Amino acid sequence: MKNLFLIINREFINKVRNKSFIVMTILGPLLILGMTALIAFLTKINDSDIKKIAIHDANQYVISEFKNNKHTEYIDLSALPIDEAKAQASESYKALIYVPQADSIQQIAKTVQYISEDSPSLDAIFSIERKINDVITRNNIEKLNIDYKKIDEAKADSEITVVKFSGENTLKGINEIKIAIGSLFGYLIMMFIIIYGNYVMRSVIEEKTNRIIEIIISSVKPFDLMMGKIIGNSLAGILQFAIWAICGLAILLAAHSFMGSSPQVAQAQEMANAIQHGQSGLDNINLYIDEVMKLPIATLLISFVVFFTGGYFLYSSLYAAIGAAVDNETDSQQFLMPIIMPLMLGVYVGFFTVMNDPHGTVATIFSFIPFTSPIVMLMRIPFGVPLWQIITSMILLIATFFAVVWFASKIYRVGILMYGKKPSWKEIYKWLKY
Repeated sequence: MKNLFLIINREFINKVRNKSFIVMTILGPLLILGMTALIAFLTKINDSDIKKIAIHDANQYVISEFKNNKHTEYIDLSALPIDEAKAQASESYKALIYVPQADSIQQIAKTVQYISEDSPSLDAIFSIERKINDVITRNNIEKLNIDYKKIDEAKADSEITVVKFSGENTLKGINEIKIAIGSLFGYLIMMFIIIYGNYVMRSVIEEKTNRIIEIIISSVKPFDLMMGKIIGNSLAGILQFAIWAICGLAILLAAHSFMGSSPQVAQAQEMANAIQHGQSGLDNINLYIDEVMKLPIATLLISFVVFFTGGYFLYSSLYAAIGAAVDNETDSQQFLMPIIMPLMLGVYVGFFTVMNDPHGTVATIFSFIPFTSPIVMLMRIPFGVPLWQIITSMILLIATFFAVVWFASKIYRVGILMYGKKPSWKEIYKWLKY
């Protein structure tokens, strides 16, 4: 046990003193803020761009439907010959909407063309089709001597209230918030496993390549060395994430303090206090906040710690075994895919099944499988998972971790002193029998 603590301390100190670790710890929050600001800036630029689209409608059937907005400006080239309109549109505009000559408005339904060098988005095409369909539909209704204005007046705007069987009101869109929270925790676990699992593997490969491992292994059991590397790197990673979390919290508090002391914000708050219940938007925000606070936050946080630790130890033991089996990172690539695949599978199962049916058969099964449970179960917990399922999943994860560590230690014990040959899967299987 003493040797284990010495190895943990050595791995932790070596990691936190590494220049790349220090640089990334400092630059990490700044890079995240920079990326966020860049995305917001690019989104703003994209929204401010005005697309100029020309229209050639010789019959003037649909031109009135295309009205300018903050994103699109429509230019009428109907007075020009079509060839000249195409030439002008190709030089000066993004595209040309061409409505051919027709005897009746019904004939244009299948003849309208969108002419452009760039392929348009489906949303743009659907928007144009909706405008044309509205014109033709109104014309058909008028032919039937039906007042279209009365149809518009008769249209209803329904709104469904979502209520639980207990009679408690809930909110539309709360499921999206739940899946976002669960996905954030699951994504953090996946990234931590991949990043710091690779650190463990590289550490083993480096010591093996430098032949330092031969000296270390003479006084330390292979199992203690493997566990020391896993735990030491995990503590360094947890320290880095803790620093980032503290920095993020400090930035949020500073921003809140700055915004709270701003005169414009103070005026806005006074106006908001003066406004009565007519502003349903503010009420909805409060309702969403209340709904989020009803989530099993304590269960989610405790589960995050357990699944975070269990998932990392489970996969890091495999990374350590791979590092011991190969001589360089290039040789490790053939063994990494089977490790990464369950993580990716957990992410896809989470997004495509938990979101649609968090308590369905597929989501439930994968939340019990130890190689996917750290991600899938955390995505399910915000939707309310029975405690026995969470505990069972944790027990299976921990039991699998001990089983995998036992197998990984066998590979580690043999592979750590193997040099000059890239092992095959068959050879690794033989090592398990030693």
